[in-house]
Amino acid sequence: MDIGLSSACFYPLETEKSFIRAGELGAKTVEIFMNADSEFSAPFLNELSKIKEHYGIRVPSVHTMASFTGSYYLFSSYERRYIEARETLFKRHFDVLHRLGANILVMHGIKIPGSIPDELYFERFAYLTEMGKREGVAVSQENVVHYRSESPDFLTRMGKYIGDDFNMVFDIKQSLRTGIDPFEFAEKLHKHIRHVHISDHDRERDCFVPCAGGEFDFKRFFDMMKGFGYNGDYIIELYESGYDSDIQLKNAIDGLKKLL
Repeated sequence: MDIGLSSACFYPLETEKSFIRAGELGAKTVEIFMNADSEFSAPFLNELSKIKEHYGIRVPSVHTMASFTGSYYLFSSYERRYIEARETLFKRHFDVLHRLGANILVMHGIKIPGSIPDELYFERFAYLTEMGKREGVAVSQENVVHYRSESPDFLTRMGKYIGDDFNMVFDIKQSLRTGIDPFEFAEKLHKHIRHVHISDHDRERDCFVPCAGGEFDFKRFFDMMKGFGYNGDYIIELYESGYDSDIQLKNAIDGLKKLL
């Protein structure tokens, strides 16, 4: 269990430069957000592996590239495109995870309204989950506003369909954007949560750098998750507009670690 950073915090800085920047800040746990086709190549992954080793970083998770296209490639009503995409665009992520030592693949899933019924979505995600399981990868559904996964009820039904193999990434800011208290959201879905994205908020903004004395009660949240048996990582995932300097990110990591 650790407090880490997502390379997305430095977007649109290139992925390898974001990885280095996280390492220079002393982050020992970093989520990698893929951003271009070339980043799946062997030379690029070798470069990421060298950065990982140089800074002594552990990579627990990888975020799929261009998650907004999932509705088109994997979850559309055109079945042939889904079958081809799962064997190419989707499957290629496994090599990335293996090379970086990660085991969680983060997916947004299907947008609202989408072109297939929930049951078919559950069926396809279950298939992708099984593909990942064979590779030692936890294919994980993130809760995302304007996606069907914004709804705890939808995710509960998804969990019942897939069963014990259903994995979820819980994102605090996405819960807030949906208008659902993060504590209530996590309580409903805790048995499926494998990974957590954290950020802070106030009345004006829903996503900025978290701190021990901020609006969100991280101590209470960490204690609640421990009570549920959660022993995974907490990844700070926000946008550059959510902090003023890198030192804020470093202070957030150091401060929140004391609350774990």
